[in-house]
Amino acid sequence: MSLQEKCPIFRFGDLGDERGKLVAIEGERDIPFEIKRIFYIYDSDDTVIRGQHANRESEFVLINVAGQSKVRITDGKEEFVVDLNRPKMGVYIPKMIWKDMYDFSSDSVLLVLASTHYDGTEYIRDYEEYLKEVIKQ
Repeated sequence: MSLQEKCPIFRFGDLGDERGKLVAIEGERDIPFEIKRIFYIYDSDDTVIRGQHANRESEFVLINVAGQSKVRITDGKEEFVVDLNRPKMGVYIPKMIWKDMYDFSSDSVLLVLASTHYDGTEYIRDYEEYLKEVIKQ
């Protein structure tokens, strides 16, 4: 299975009408996990790089609900970049996939849906350590 197949782009439905846009996302229906944590990144700029880690246990869906940003995704062998620039699209990041979020527009709000509560011990923040762990799998 290719990295892009492991990390699909989701297109969420627009339930809006003449009153405005509305996007609903339900855990275990629209995304492949129960949502345990939600956070968002804002007030970054095009010089900032966020993420720079992989997670042993957490899965994520990243959605730019305002503005835009890019996500570089790699498994140590393959790599691709997703341009998150529409609030109706998101990218799924499974366990043990490295991610870098960058090139934030000044109005960017990057919403992150996570499958776990925060546990700093499950983060791999050193890329070389990540590569060693991926090889073991």
